[in-house]
Amino acid sequence: MPQTLPSGDADPRIGAYQENAYQVSQGRRYFAWYGCSQCHAEGGPADRDLTDGKWRHGGGFAQVYASVASGHPEQDFVRRIAIEQLWQITAYVRDLPTHTAEKRYRLLVDQKGEAQGSSWNGPQ
Repeated sequence: MPQTLPSGDADPRIGAYQENAYQVSQGRRYFAWYGCSQCHAEGGPADRDLTDGKWRHGGGFAQVYASVASGHPEQDFVRRIAIEQLWQITAYVRDLPTHTAEKRYRLLVDQKGEAQGSSWNGPQ
């Protein structure tokens, strides 16, 4: 379990998250739980739609991690979300452009019963 942010895009720990279906799926869960999908859903404003693979601040793992962790100062995610969960969310966000419409629909249906955004306050 990582205790620090990625050291760069060549960090050897990245593969254990980006190439791991379980870690990516956990990232999907946290993406919903922390309310990320409220602003970053498919079909949202072009600068917020993470499914198109266009990264405003760079698409490398370390760059996306930094954007997730610190790109929302009003949310203070870097203090609110555990480091490993940030790694998992980053892996999921980077995986989004590879999702087919069918997969996105299946994930949406799977998430219906899970707490999301304002209805979940994080681990107790």
